[in-house]
Amino acid sequence: MNPRALLDTWLTSGTLRPSSQAAYRQEVTSWLDWCDHTWPHNGPTVDPYAFGIEHVARWAYDRYLKDCLGTRPFDGPAALTFIAQEFPAVAKSHDRRITALTGFYDAAVHHGLLRIAPDLTELRSGLDRDDTPPKRLNPSERAALFAAIGGWGPSNARHYLRDRLIAYLLLEGLRPGEIVRLDTRHLYPPLPDTPREVRAPDDFENVGPKFTLEPLTVAALKHYLPKRIKPADGVHALIIGQGGHPIVREYPNKIVQQICAASPVLADREPPVTADTIAHTGFWDTPAAD
Repeated sequence: MNPRALLDTWLTSGTLRPSSQAAYRQEVTSWLDWCDHTWPHNGPTVDPYAFGIEHVARWAYDRYLKDCLGTRPFDGPAALTFIAQEFPAVAKSHDRRITALTGFYDAAVHHGLLRIAPDLTELRSGLDRDDTPPKRLNPSERAALFAAIGGWGPSNARHYLRDRLIAYLLLEGLRPGEIVRLDTRHLYPPLPDTPREVRAPDDFENVGPKFTLEPLTVAALKHYLPKRIKPADGVHALIIGQGGHPIVREYPNKIVQQICAASPVLADREPPVTADTIAHTGFWDTPAAD
């Protein structure tokens, strides 16, 4: 199936709202036009079924980010942070394009056109796409989130076990900053036993409140620990990123956006799902206050 036929099949057979279908068609068509030089650029044509993350970055720069970045190269997290801080509307539009491509390539895997979907997480700005206070997921959306987390596997990301654990920790009520600061020295019982409780230090290294983990989180933690990236010397963070260092504060939001982009229910949600949305939702319904 050629990529443009796949785009039609994905959009017409799914459950996205008409407005989202139109927006995603525009974004993916822009990418495909860049790949085959319908929209000319400096460089060879690109096979949209065999490409690197650097090609998506170059497309985003050529078509949308060049004016914002000026003389800055679009070469990593620093550039994304600059855009998020100085041009938040541009950052939100950029993340929407990554969501569109994520859904498109998830459909490619579903149709047997790719074995593994490209992991575009690092191309997200991590900026919340909605400026209002987080709105909790309703029960059906929460069910869709559990399905999306459970379906997030090796075909989606190399470190999928880490990503699943982050999502479950958010459902425990931990905020993104607390997850970044989780420390292996504050797991109870301590390693090598399977921990069932955690404490998250604050910005001043004071040990915060205790979180008793739900069974799903305990299982996710048990699966993650043997595959945890070897930490750099002196690093005790539970969640490890590139180079053996702790993940950055923006990462939980980036991975939430990626996981939800693969869900027809959650990719279309307004306001969009963020890490704070999940932290406010929790595992269980909370009775309304009298």
